[in-house]
Amino acid sequence: MSGKLLIVGFGPGSVDHMTKRAREAIEESDVIIGYKTYIELVRDLIAGKEIISTGMTEEVSRAQAAVKWAERGKTVAVISSGDAGLYGMAGLVYEVLIEKGWTKASPIEVEVIPGISAIHSCAALLGAPIMHDACTISLSDHLTPWELIEKRIDAAAAADFVIALYNPKSGRRTRQIVEAQRILLRHRAPTTPVGLVKSAYRERQHIVLTDLAHMLDHEIGMLTTVIIGNSTTFVYDGLMITPRGYQRKYQLAAAVQPLKPHERLRKEAEPWALDQTKPLREPDEENGEAFRPFVAAASAFGDEKDRGFAAVAVLPPAVDAAAKEAGLAPAASAFPLPEEPFVQTENRPSSALLHRVRETAEDALAALERRTTKKASAVLFEAAVSPGVANKQFTPEQLIALAEAVGPDGKMTYTPDHYIKIERVTEDPKGLVDRLAAVGLMVMPVGDVLTVKACDFCDGEKKDAIPYAEELARRFGGMALPKELKLGINGCGMACYGAVREDIGLVYRKGKFDLFLGGKTVGRNAHPGQLVAEGIPPEEMVAIVADIIEQYKEHAHPNERFHKFFARVKQIGRFSYEEAKTAAKIETPACGE
Repeated sequence: MSGKLLIVGFGPGSVDHMTKRAREAIEESDVIIGYKTYIELVRDLIAGKEIISTGMTEEVSRAQAAVKWAERGKTVAVISSGDAGLYGMAGLVYEVLIEKGWTKASPIEVEVIPGISAIHSCAALLGAPIMHDACTISLSDHLTPWELIEKRIDAAAAADFVIALYNPKSGRRTRQIVEAQRILLRHRAPTTPVGLVKSAYRERQHIVLTDLAHMLDHEIGMLTTVIIGNSTTFVYDGLMITPRGYQRKYQLAAAVQPLKPHERLRKEAEPWALDQTKPLREPDEENGEAFRPFVAAASAFGDEKDRGFAAVAVLPPAVDAAAKEAGLAPAASAFPLPEEPFVQTENRPSSALLHRVRETAEDALAALERRTTKKASAVLFEAAVSPGVANKQFTPEQLIALAEAVGPDGKMTYTPDHYIKIERVTEDPKGLVDRLAAVGLMVMPVGDVLTVKACDFCDGEKKDAIPYAEELARRFGGMALPKELKLGINGCGMACYGAVREDIGLVYRKGKFDLFLGGKTVGRNAHPGQLVAEGIPPEEMVAIVADIIEQYKEHAHPNERFHKFFARVKQIGRFSYEEAKTAAKIETPACGE
């Protein structure tokens, strides 16, 4: 079916700063998907629509849900504050679509609707701090390694960018902003102006103007955007201003400018410009950024204007090796290396020739990097390992194999779900699974998947229900779902392994199954599942459970627990939801009454 995905950036949150197209997109959509806080910000525009809201860090599930609804022919608005293309949902939605083989010719139409990002809304409240080159850096290391974030902060500070820090601090992430300040102080004066803007254009908007040395003296949280000035930024009358860079060409106090308009772009007025400097840097063989012209036949390039002089580039050793490693012949053939270390003819090589030299070197390095990355494709492998569905006994051989598979740097955790969770980094996850399976261990995925939990059937003595438990594990174990779902199976009416408290509970009694739905094992309102059917014939049970799981998989919201799904939809197959009855309150009389 042909659906539509509208990826909407609605700005800071104030209706006044939402674009007309953003409002239209939200209003025309059948389904609205977003982070809970964002849903509340547009609550007035979404009455009567299907609403899917999830918590922080659940962006992937939101993108997956959006694509799923669009595949059903719905118009779906995926909303983000600020701009959807800057730390928003646009990229993730495209990634999920691409994973499914989507192209522009596919039936699902995609439109990204831009909004005002935090760097712009906060800058407007501060004055004009981003009038010159600026960049954004997120301090959240949930998705990006902190080592890489450190490098970005250091590079941006050294290059004198105005810097906007997003996600600077949370309840658990408190060190990042401290480390960022330490790095910035290597390159910026302690008096560098800093603006702290919380909840721009929202009810709790708060603005602080401070400096780099004292920025941590003020409250900074997840709703704060931190804007750090560059070396020219100044504060005037409570405003943070970065000059546009006119000082060399303009006199702002003069009525008549020293340079006429036609003179301002002349070379002598721009002594810093690239074409006023030496065309090539000095050689730097360690980083491969510089190239030297040498004597050779330039006619090999087939470029007429390069004929008449002899020039060739000697690549730095690292680049030349990279070209050979990547299988790029030009590193050795198109640029033959002379025996003399350096010879320069009177004719200088053309910019076209030098450009081609650089391109070849860059291609070589890029190819080597891709190959290196491919070789180092280690992944974090996580799995649930057990001796079987009903079997609860590990053999010594299995425990030895398990310890060897995890290794000294891995991790094993015993869980209440009758399996051991293993975690380790490996380049060969399939080989690891094969080694565990070879000693009779069952290996299943973990996370938002279906987990089959069964009792030990009185150590196998009550064996009648075991084949059905194994069949359910074979068919559904490890199935990806909107949220982790647990299917509990007990082999007799005692239900001592607590199947009735799981999301789906099956109790084998008198040769048939009783079915419980919507149990909750933890929390103040923990409760057993609702008994929805008794005496289900064993030959019908698997099909009934399959239908329940399929409905949950297709229609549950991202991160929606099964008991909440059952309460929301009210009907799963032929089974209806019933509100739990409140226990009667008994007044106990005091002594002597």
